[in-house]
Amino acid sequence: MDQPGYIILALVILFVVIVVVRAVRIVPQATALIIERLGRYSRTLDAGLHLLIPFVDRVRAGVDLREQVVSFPPQPVITSDNLVVSIDTVIYFQVTEPKSAVYEIFNYIIGIEQLTVTTLRNVIGSMDLEQTLTSRDQINGQLRGVLDEATGKWGIRVNRVELKSIDPPASIQGSMEQQMRAERDRRAAILTAEGVKQSQILTAEGDKQGAILRAEGSAQAAILTAEGEARAILQVFDAVHRGDADPKLLAYQYLQILPKLAASPANKVWIIPSELTGALSQLTQGFAGSFTGQPDGTSAPARPVGASPLGADLPPVVLTSPAEALAEARRQSALATADATSAGTLSGRPFDPSAELGQRPGAAGGVPSHRSEPPTRPAGGAVKEPDAPTEPDAPTEPDASPAPNPA
Repeated sequence: MDQPGYIILALVILFVVIVVVRAVRIVPQATALIIERLGRYSRTLDAGLHLLIPFVDRVRAGVDLREQVVSFPPQPVITSDNLVVSIDTVIYFQVTEPKSAVYEIFNYIIGIEQLTVTTLRNVIGSMDLEQTLTSRDQINGQLRGVLDEATGKWGIRVNRVELKSIDPPASIQGSMEQQMRAERDRRAAILTAEGVKQSQILTAEGDKQGAILRAEGSAQAAILTAEGEARAILQVFDAVHRGDADPKLLAYQYLQILPKLAASPANKVWIIPSELTGALSQLTQGFAGSFTGQPDGTSAPARPVGASPLGADLPPVVLTSPAEALAEARRQSALATADATSAGTLSGRPFDPSAELGQRPGAAGGVPSHRSEPPTRPAGGAVKEPDAPTEPDAPTEPDASPAPNPA
């Protein structure tokens, strides 16, 4: 075979390869190819292997069928209160009809962007700044509805429209920050005032209750003091008349009191009766004489020597007896010991028997406890105190009974 034959064979093989390449098309997944035959739309190729007629069919365009996300640059928009805000939008769309996306519009990305800008200005123009900042869902819904309706003939479905950012002017941002700061300061001032109010109310209520309790304590103290003084006066009065003091003893007591009256620095003048004997006689008659208690001033019937004009009419003792007071003090001491023991246990420190020794009544090594008996009253009306408990280490108190009369 000569050289021209090889050239022709090579050209034939090259032509066959070109025909095969142009005739066989492999379309990837989620992609569509628009095929034109002799310049006219023929068909749309989906994913897979396809055969074309070489030099008759050609691929016009390839369309991506996946959902696409397009972010548009910030657009200046004027609100109803004449404020210019900058808004960034994000569009999520998907091509549903590749033929319409190719033949109905030149560039559907630019078309969606311009349609979004015009629709956004129309929607924002009917709202003020406050509504624009707080109505994003409403704006997104209106934009999606308008864009989906307009892009339907392009074979495009708009799935979502999001406002990425809404930026008011710098001066408006400063005013909004001042407004929010003032609002927070107002709320803080209100909360502080409410706290001060509650504190003053609680303080006043505590002062009121404290004053009431102090007044009750003072009243009870005054009542108990008056009862004690009255009881003491009656006891002295009864003891004087039961002892049947004679004039000599009363005169001696009178002479003992006279120097004390003169020793007071407030007494500048000391008057002594001219008839001291008569004064002592009248004083003696007043203490040791007959008890005058009749309404008309007459003397009462004579009473025996050593008898009290009160008889057995002494009022009962309303104060707490020493034995009962001692028992109450011991009970309070036991409660305080129990509280201290429980507090030491709850503090986490180990139990120390030596620290507790002597704190419990009746414990080993401590002070033995005694049961106090209530006071008894004999038939004569005088109060008989119970016998004091015998303490091992306590000294015996001397007898407090009055000394017999020298007479």
